[in-house]
Amino acid sequence: ADGTTVSMPDTPQNQACYPQPTSQAEGVGFPLARLNAIICLSTGALLTAAMGPYAGQGHGELDLFRSLIHTLSAGDVLLADALYCSYFIIATLQAAGVDVLFEQHGGRITDFRRGQALGKHDHRVNWQKPSERPQWMTVQQYQAFPKELTVREVKVAGRVLVTTMLKAHQVHKAELSELYARRWQVELDLRNIKTTLGVNVLRCLTPQMVAKELWVCLLAYNVIRLLMAQAAHQAG
Repeated sequence: ADGTTVSMPDTPQNQACYPQPTSQAEGVGFPLARLNAIICLSTGALLTAAMGPYAGQGHGELDLFRSLIHTLSAGDVLLADALYCSYFIIATLQAAGVDVLFEQHGGRITDFRRGQALGKHDHRVNWQKPSERPQWMTVQQYQAFPKELTVREVKVAGRVLVTTMLKAHQVHKAELSELYARRWQVELDLRNIKTTLGVNVLRCLTPQMVAKELWVCLLAYNVIRLLMAQAAHQAG
């Protein structure tokens, strides 16, 4: 999973739905939308996506991602960068049977002297539920989360990774490092969508047509990916 942005023509309708960043002076900026996508690692196909305003309460990258979580299935493995490495996202995915592999968030301290050692710079540790409830979460939702969750933290190739694949004898930390290195592929896939297909700047003048334009381009992208996958299969 990863997020990106797309811009569009500066019309009153587009500005009302997708306001330009506040860092841009009025009259010299362009409407900006945020796009979050879940992409298949093996084929590059876009499995699902969500679009929303770039800025404002409830319109961050993780807000869009939470609207897509229900599309993941038990047995899936989700790769994402450190932004996604939060207690509530991991707990939600773990409850759904979805494993994760994220880079450790910079705001969390990793101490390999704690928890159950699995090897050098490799341990299982319990994370405590944050004491503060996020603004986007209801009291009932907050209370439903477990008081702690068990994750595995490993340090390899100069970075700390966090995963719910807890058994070192089944998944070695070198395998985790190799898998996480492939997370970069989502950046390349999004670049292909935006640059190769020209989606980085949309052309329609109203939000309704902007949405149609985006989804038609994503459909075309998946048709191309389908042909690539079929060709690779036939070629062995």
